[in-house]
Amino acid sequence: METFELNLPMDELKQRTHKDYLITKKFLKADAPEYLSLKEGDQLALKHLVKAAAILEKINMQLDCKHNLPVKKFLEEEIKKGNKQAELTKILFDAQKGINAIDTMSNPIRLIKDIEEKPGKGVYPEDLSKEEFHKVLIRMIKEGKVDEVKAILTQRSVVVRAAEDLAGIDYIDYFQEDFAKMADELELAAKFSTNTDFNEYLILQAKALRTADPMLDAFADKKWATLQDTPLEFTITRENYEDEMTGTIVENEELSNLLKEHGITPIPKDFLGGRVGIINKEGTQALMAIKKYLPLLAENMPYNREYVQTISAEADSEQTMVDVDMVMASGDVGEYRGGITLAENLPNSDKLSLTIGGGRRNVYHRQIRFISDKKKLQERLDAILDKEQHQYYLDEADHWFTIGHENAHSLGPKEGSEKLGKYRNIIEENKADMGALAFVDLLTDVGMYTPEQRLQIIVTTIADNFLKSKPTLSQAHRVRTVMQNKYFSERGAYDITKDGKIHVNIDKVVPIAQKMLSEIIRIQIDGDFNKAEQYVLDNFVWTDNMEIIAKKLQKVSKALNGTLETELADKLLGE
Repeated sequence: METFELNLPMDELKQRTHKDYLITKKFLKADAPEYLSLKEGDQLALKHLVKAAAILEKINMQLDCKHNLPVKKFLEEEIKKGNKQAELTKILFDAQKGINAIDTMSNPIRLIKDIEEKPGKGVYPEDLSKEEFHKVLIRMIKEGKVDEVKAILTQRSVVVRAAEDLAGIDYIDYFQEDFAKMADELELAAKFSTNTDFNEYLILQAKALRTADPMLDAFADKKWATLQDTPLEFTITRENYEDEMTGTIVENEELSNLLKEHGITPIPKDFLGGRVGIINKEGTQALMAIKKYLPLLAENMPYNREYVQTISAEADSEQTMVDVDMVMASGDVGEYRGGITLAENLPNSDKLSLTIGGGRRNVYHRQIRFISDKKKLQERLDAILDKEQHQYYLDEADHWFTIGHENAHSLGPKEGSEKLGKYRNIIEENKADMGALAFVDLLTDVGMYTPEQRLQIIVTTIADNFLKSKPTLSQAHRVRTVMQNKYFSERGAYDITKDGKIHVNIDKVVPIAQKMLSEIIRIQIDGDFNKAEQYVLDNFVWTDNMEIIAKKLQKVSKALNGTLETELADKLLGE
């Protein structure tokens, strides 16, 4: 067995794992009424879905870092020996689902000495530099190894060394044994589940886990995106925010031109997550209220005649939406690294299913968005928001904004973002936020929101947009927040009062959001890496006002890390 040297000292481990510093999101308990009210067949199916998600976590840990599984085994053995440092380290390892992460202050967490996070994570050779990566690809193309380069640059391959070359192995082949076990569990779930549509999806997904064929995934994705009235939720999330290696290709002009000449589009690698839950019918019904307005929003998107978008202004929108009581979040979707996912809009625009007529599906995570400490929330408001605007703050309005954000992912250009390289995700997340804000007045005019809800969304969104610390450029979801704060401040969307509180200039917010949305869409249409880089760097500036609010937020919240408590999933895994 490999041995490792633990990096964090006991004092720091004790602090980070203390309840005041470790945010805990509680998923469904073993005796949750949502679970007990399921039909027996669905309860049995849920057990197999949880087991499938656990296998997927094992796979994604290897995509994240090749040392994750050996370190996990090492920690477990050390704990058996009574090693307290290993025990506390394992709490953080399980929470962030790996050795390396960042905390809520954007500081790197390195649980093991001398193992740094790599730009290519575990999907590229650990010793591969950006310079060597580009050099090898250029040589391989010039030697006529075009098919081999295509295999390297798909979103679903693990890249390995092959003598002087590189080779891409489809992850279904690379992790064949584990994916086959996952498929077994999904097929067993389909035998017990009471919903025909859901079972059809599970069978399609199981088939895609047995054979390395992107079209099989496309068929499964297409079916998954139609699911609306099912008791259970199971998703394999495939998103490529973590790969910082592939996006560097656009920075090399010679390589970019060679790839273009041979019709190769470099797409960042997918990291895999598993979501298991029970559909909440009441919450889902509330989500569906916005669906009828999606074609109207599509029609009002900037430059909408210059691109194809997932939502059509002329046809019924291919968009399903569900609110889910969470049982398990494994792998990429469950990693608590600085924060955790509130909701997802999938499949992403790089996925094959969207080219064969498939739609998208929004899934919202109820237990993650719940605010457990209202007293702490009030402390935060007292510290950062102008007292006269407390009346407009509503935590539920953050959920309404998230709904707008997820639907906005389906609006705007659905092709070409790969040209923006490492800035593509920052630009896309910024677009989704601005799409949510830009249409608040329009949705109020058509009756989706009341005038009071309009005020609540605007004030809550601006107040919640401030961070405890400056993020790194690799944190797309947080970088875009800093960009918006600077952009909004310069145009008068909010002021900082003499006593250091945020005062929102409510009527200015939506027009400013519309302007920023228009600029972002222009960048996405043009697909110009240099313009994207300049836009991000111009706006990603941590200002004095942001620092004033950050210091106040740090006093209110000591939290540094977060974790998930999954009592029902743990019980089902043990059966």
